Amino acid sequence: MTETPFKISRRRLLASAGAFVAAAAIGNLYPVEAMAQANNVAASLATDGPFTRSTVAEIARRLSRVPFAAPTSRLPDVLQNLTYDQYRDIRFKPSASVWADDGLPFKLQLFHPGFYYKEPIEVAIVKEGQAKHLPYSTNMFDFGPLVPKGIPDVDMGFAGIRVHGPINNPNYFDEILVFQGASYFRAIGRGQVYGISARGLAIKTAEPEGEEFPIFRAFWVETPIKEGETIVLHALLDSPSASGAYRFTIRPGYPTTMDVEATLFPRVDLTKVGLAPGTSMYFFGSNDRIGVDDFRPEVHDSDGLLMVNGRGERLWRPISNPTTLQISAFVDAGPRGFGLMQRNRVFDNYEDLEASYEARPSLWVEPVGDWGQGAVTLVEIPTNSEVHDNIVAYWQPKDVIAAGTEYAFAYRLSWGGDPAYAPGGMVVAGTRIGRAQSDGDNPNRRFVIDFFPPQALEGQPAKEPKATVTTSRGKISNVVLIPNPKLGEGWRVNFELDPEDATLVELRVVLQFPDERPAETWVYRWTA
Repeated sequence: MTETPFKISRRRLLASAGAFVAAAAIGNLYPVEAMAQANNVAASLATDGPFTRSTVAEIARRLSRVPFAAPTSRLPDVLQNLTYDQYRDIRFKPSASVWADDGLPFKLQLFHPGFYYKEPIEVAIVKEGQAKHLPYSTNMFDFGPLVPKGIPDVDMGFAGIRVHGPINNPNYFDEILVFQGASYFRAIGRGQVYGISARGLAIKTAEPEGEEFPIFRAFWVETPIKEGETIVLHALLDSPSASGAYRFTIRPGYPTTMDVEATLFPRVDLTKVGLAPGTSMYFFGSNDRIGVDDFRPEVHDSDGLLMVNGRGERLWRPISNPTTLQISAFVDAGPRGFGLMQRNRVFDNYEDLEASYEARPSLWVEPVGDWGQGAVTLVEIPTNSEVHDNIVAYWQPKDVIAAGTEYAFAYRLSWGGDPAYAPGGMVVAGTRIGRAQSDGDNPNRRFVIDFFPPQALEGQPAKEPKATVTTSRGKISNVVLIPNPKLGEGWRVNFELDPEDATLVELRVVLQFPDERPAETWVYRWTA
């Protein structure tokens, strides 16, 4: 665990992605297409032709064997310096959606290049084993009065894709999934609004030398089955350090699930890599309101990191907004799941009619197979605004992923709420921290942690458990356990921490019930 001053914002992150985009050095791989249009990268990867499950992996494998080189193509000058308002004034026409009139369960729309999104994204539609390149056309978009005139009607590629489907109403196609910016993507479950994002890969996150942002260069979207409920898309990832092939099988609902199959082809030894990363925002909450002057009780897209380790222990780590960069590594072997959760679902705890933080999705990662040894890593970056994505969580393998090898892994993403827990099991409902009540200048901090059963066992109320509080530094006192009838069959743990001379303290609370019903383990890092 380390502490290093560091700040990053969503805007800076996406703007910097252009410095790390994938190689366009494909002339040796596809000489015919590369020579066809020297300034048209859109026709170099997602081209017309046969398509199988191995097509993207073969492209990524070949791409990894040539040195990385930044793309030589560029957007037309008129799109180079669009402002935020100008970019928002470019809108995709719903009538131009792929499968708009085909009676299928999904529709595909595209994002226009420009603003921060200056690297071309290629798209192909796959049907019956054949890929068909989807060319850009100005006829796909409405250009408002703020947009500069003279955008050429040439195949310049897109900035990303989005999928629409009847997730909330069978007669209306809501936007349910977006891929845009580097390797970022986000989705929602039924009844939710966008919040947390996922990424294809994290490289050198929060490292002093600077983070590397791989980018999804091309997408192949399979035509969905009319009677089906899934959509499959493939993505080609590339960066200076690695290329990769990804396959996403997406099922909208509550939760919306994505089965992800990925193969990485490293150009260099990957020593600082994060698999299945999630990126979120935490500004303040009930455990972290020092210096806050805001009418809202809490502001965050996620409020905790949930982990189920290889031994089956379920841990809850509340997120905080630290004064310096905080990196926490939870060493494990064969993790069963982890993710950034938005557990607090009550509007009164946010009071924000526009942001609807209570409706933001949690993102749960469930590894498929044995991921071996490594660590669930949580990065907490200081922020002074809710527009900054300052929280990252991912799995970091213990062993180096060596250059020249092929590294395959798979996992399921669930966009919705918490994963199911055993009936009668206790989870953390809330964490509150404040000054201990006493006379004089008392540095002690008071902690209040609530537990409750999401699925109480009828007729089997929990008998009083034993609460064990441990600390890495300082002293614990006044541990009190009381029932919390406001949470049904809940329990509240109170205790005080005297940090003494410590500036960083690791805390842990364990509940043990006489009938051995499970309870989450609460873990927390307190900093001065």
